[in-house]
Amino acid sequence: MMSGWLALLAAGLLEIIWALGLKHSDGLTRFWPSVATVVAILLSFSMMSLALRSLPFGTAYAVWTGIGAAGSIIVGMILYSEPADPTRLICLSLIVAGMIGLKLNSPV
Repeated sequence: MMSGWLALLAAGLLEIIWALGLKHSDGLTRFWPSVATVVAILLSFSMMSLALRSLPFGTAYAVWTGIGAAGSIIVGMILYSEPADPTRLICLSLIVAGMIGLKLNSPV
């Protein structure tokens, strides 16, 4: 059986994948990128539903979206040369710090 935190991590990573798929699907008009996006969304939601069996709702949702947001920022910087200026990096660090704080303060 998968732990709630591992399922949540998988859900968050799949969120990054489906966000990237949305970029490549051109508004869901390209077939294969659209299919990959929908599959990643379904898998992400499935993993999130597993995580919610054992993790507090608010914590799980915040960490899930935080992984997606932070991961998407990093992917954007790496793949699309989006800015990596100090302000963006500080804000990214705050997202990560918030997720770590929620994890450390979680009763599970």
